[in-house]
Amino acid sequence: MKTMEIKKVLKQFMNPIMISAIIFSLFSCIEQGDQTKTDVNSAEDNEEMVETTIDLTGKKIGYCTPSLNAPYYQALFQSIKATTENNGMIFLSADGQNDINKQIAATEDLITKGIDALLLNPLDPDALVGVTKAAKAAGIPVFIIDSSIDPSADFVTTIQSNNLANGQLAGEWLAKRFGSKKMNIALLSGNAGNPVGKTRKEGLLLGITEEQLRTQGHIDLDIKTQMYTEWSYAGGLKAMEDVLVAHPDVNVVITESDVCVLGAIKAIAQAGKTDDILIVAGADGQKEAIKYIMDTDFYGCTAMNSPVQIGKNAVTYAIQYMNGKTDFSKTSFTPPLLITKENAANYYDPKALF
Repeated sequence: MKTMEIKKVLKQFMNPIMISAIIFSLFSCIEQGDQTKTDVNSAEDNEEMVETTIDLTGKKIGYCTPSLNAPYYQALFQSIKATTENNGMIFLSADGQNDINKQIAATEDLITKGIDALLLNPLDPDALVGVTKAAKAAGIPVFIIDSSIDPSADFVTTIQSNNLANGQLAGEWLAKRFGSKKMNIALLSGNAGNPVGKTRKEGLLLGITEEQLRTQGHIDLDIKTQMYTEWSYAGGLKAMEDVLVAHPDVNVVITESDVCVLGAIKAIAQAGKTDDILIVAGADGQKEAIKYIMDTDFYGCTAMNSPVQIGKNAVTYAIQYMNGKTDFSKTSFTPPLLITKENAANYYDPKALF
């Protein structure tokens, strides 16, 4: 039974306090119950209502995406749209089209439309600071989602996956898998200076070194090269081709994101190296990566960065702010989660956008 339907039934018999208590207890039980199938990247279950003491009718949520030219961004967009509209609000959107100047202009346009909250996924951590200040001057709270922004910006909170903790889980898994065996590592990154990629990379390296120190008493970390993929399939393919030529002894590929390596898999296969190279990603739980983890032995693990959950949380926090909540942490994380062959089937949804 959907949350909305539960509320309708309960309202006929109980007061609001009792309703809230029962709903809380009910969904706590559900969360602790059967978790054999968790479609965290599917927006189809995004019909939940957020508790509110004010009428949300006519409230406007504005969202500016850096781009829609990727499955992750599409899934995040759909999650925000569905959660906004299912709570009776109006959804307004703008696309930065992978161009900083266009994203600034698009966000400024949203501000002029009288939105009640701005959800912003900044393409650049510095360039979008000005629009957050413009939003605050207009009385519009800003919520940064998925990516990061310079601390000088005016925003309520940043909503993202726990990139450091996720990376650390993946790094620990890798160190346990190899034990004392020598790792010759190639690092595939998104692009230079990206703060999210940097944090994921730090988590991966921290996880490897901490596990090695704990179990072996020393660190053996040999990174042969770092290559940039520009967060694309084609970039991953080209980067891996170059790695295999320059460093044929590589036996581990660690990446800041699934998308960094999906193209690289083609190069690895063409070189006949799928039995010789193990892939580990610090994020994202993309469905193609999960399928590889389920069906092969060369894609070892990835960490969950669910666009659906981030979208839900972002709209929920905006509603909570409208209801008077002010004590937000500057960063709000979704729970860290490692996906391996043992649990991959629980998170694989072939119908998911991402």
